[in-house]
Parts: sequence; structure tokens; C-alpha cells
Amino acid sequence: MTSAVRHPADPEGPAPVAAGSPAGGDGGRVREPLALDDFARLARGRLPTATWDFIAGGAGRERTLAANEAVFGAVRLRPRALPGIEEPDTSVEVLGARWPAPVGIAPVAYHELAHPDGEPATAAAAGALGLPLVVSTFASRSLEEVARAASAPLWLQLYCFRDHETTLGLARRARDSGYQALVLTVDTPFTGRRLRDLRNGFAVPAHIAPANLTGTAAAGSASPGAHSRLAFDRRLDWSFVARLGAASGLPVLAKGVLTGADAEAAVAAGVAGVVVSNHGGRQLDGAPATLEALPEVVSAVRGRCPVLLDGGVRTGADVLAALALGARAVLVGRPALYALAVGGAAGVRRMLGLLTEDFADTMVLTGHAATGTIGPDTLAPPHHGPPTAPRPAPHRDRSHG
Repeated sequence: MTSAVRHPADPEGPAPVAAGSPAGGDGGRVREPLALDDFARLARGRLPTATWDFIAGGAGRERTLAANEAVFGAVRLRPRALPGIEEPDTSVEVLGARWPAPVGIAPVAYHELAHPDGEPATAAAAGALGLPLVVSTFASRSLEEVARAASAPLWLQLYCFRDHETTLGLARRARDSGYQALVLTVDTPFTGRRLRDLRNGFAVPAHIAPANLTGTAAAGSASPGAHSRLAFDRRLDWSFVARLGAASGLPVLAKGVLTGADAEAAVAAGVAGVVVSNHGGRQLDGAPATLEALPEVVSAVRGRCPVLLDGGVRTGADVLAALALGARAVLVGRPALYALAVGGAAGVRRMLGLLTEDFADTMVLTGHAATGTIGPDTLAPPHHGPPTAPRPAPHRDRSHG
């Protein structure tokens, strides 16, 4: 019998993942995922190799992809004895909306690659927990269909195409469908050099298409990398933020900021928020991990707008570390697709439930009754190198005094 884990964002607990998803090494007995890494392992066994590589891979030698998780892995938290907290308040306010936990789903293209129910299933799962979904420009279902399945905030991620009217038209459609914000990707004049996709000759299957670009020049080819070099506007500058906001009436966030200088430029352009992101390690290989870049960006923003982070978040401790360094909330991308591949909407709901429950536990163990008290003093100073044993006291020869 499957047990449902309770967590702060969903008082009834997450729905169980569909049976028939053995975690391996248990003689075939069905086990549910207990951590986000479990979803990745199970999804790898279900997805075609080329599809797995498209979702999981990064640019170049994948140094930045690895660094995103490795930097989180090096974080050390300061526990608090006898914190006296029964149930922490995990909620945060972002752009005037109260999220039950500081977690949302990052934009990832073509959810139908993971499951035929696609983005509506992801939206329904996030909505069941009251958590937001950022829908990709390259969603495999229409903005309107995703909106009908949602019951929590929806944002739309946008690339700027050479035909600006295509991008502005998407923004207006999002507004008319009840989306609450736009997320302009600012680090992608074209997609990075992703060697796995090149070696696999990856192409989006013929039955999956960018549903919101049908009939436009931006619909492009099935090869994402080649299409981006033809369709994306490389001349884009910060003036487009104001144009996008004026056309839609929606707040615009800038996604893909890794430096203080770009954070300053984004705020000066009038963004409503900044997302510290390196595109999941899929753009410039060798760029800093997002947690490394976060303090510089937060310092430059100086509280003038919320700062979010994506890239490498896999545990509740990761969420807390990001908040400790100044993020308002985090977004997870790949884990949503892995969970979708494993269990459809129920899988995504369970993944989000596990992450938010882990975050709540981490808050209690570090002595935080509410997210607003989480700060840098929650983190231990960085330690470089292996621990060193105490040095023995020097031997004293008593015969010589």
C-alpha cells in the first residue's frame, strides 16, 4: 500500500505515482520515488536515449551543468538546537501573489517529450499545490489549453524572435488567458552548442510541435539549435522590456542574469524581477553556477525587485541555501519533466510535494519558523579541502624542565 507524504503546500499529501515504476534493486517490488534524484533515474529508463540527452544534457563539456549541483552540494547549513517550531510557514510573496512555498516550475520546452499529457498535466499538478508554472515559448500545448488546466499562477517565458510581432502576440495571448507575468530570456541569442544533441542528431518528433507558434515563421524546424540561429533576434537589447510590458500590461522578469552589471541593466530597464539562471548549463559552458552568481546579483539589485534562481535545485536544503543568499524563490526545470515521465501529473505533484516537505523540515532543523528569517547566517562559512584532525600537543621532555 502506498503512503502519501504530507507537506506544507498540500495538506492532503501528494497523489501517489502510478504503479509499475520500480526503483530497481528491490526484486521488482514497486517503490515510489523519495527524492528528486529518484525521478531522474526512473525517467532515464523510460525515455529514448536521444530524448533523455536533450532534456538532461548541457552545453560543451557540461562543466556549468555539473557545477550547478556541485556548488549546492558544497553548502553547509548551521543547525539550531531546540528550535521550538512545530509547523513552519513556508510561504513567500512574489509579485503580489502568496506562494505556499518558494518553489515553482521553470520553463522547459516540449513537455510532451516526457508524457503525452504534456503541459496541462504539469499545470494541474502545480496547481494542486498552489505553486506556479512558467510555460515555455516552445510548449507542446497552447497557452489557452494550459491555462484551462491551471489553478495557480502561470507565467509565460518568451524568446524574442526576429519577427517581434510574433513575440508580442504571444504576450497578448498570455494576458488574455490569465497569465500573471512574462519571463524574457536574455541569455539566448541562439541556443548553446549541445554536443549530445549534435551527436544524436536530435530532432523533435514529428507528432510534437511548438503549439503556440503554428503558422508563424518562428515555428521553424525540428532541430532546436539550428532553428534558434535562424529565428531568434540577436539584436535584442534592454529596450524590449518596456515594449513587452506596454504591449501586454504584464510585469516582465529577466531570466538569464549572472552578473551585477546585467542585474543593474535589467532593473534600469524596468523589470519586475530577475531570474539568476545559466539556462540549466545549456548555454555558455564555463559560466558560473547559479548559486555562485546569486550574491553578486542580489547585491546589485538592492531589493528593488525580487530575485529568483534556477539551476541545480534538487533538495530542500538547496532551496534554503538560495533563500539564505537572497533569492525570493527557486524554479526547478528538469525534475518536472523527469517526474512527468515517471508518473504524469501525479508524478509532478509528488515531486513538488517531496521538495516542499524537505524544505519545511530543513527550515525547522535550522531554526526558522518563517521564510523571512532565512539569511546568510544560516550557512556555515565555506571550507576548502578535507577536514583536518586536531594537532597533538607537543611532547615535553620533563628531564629538561
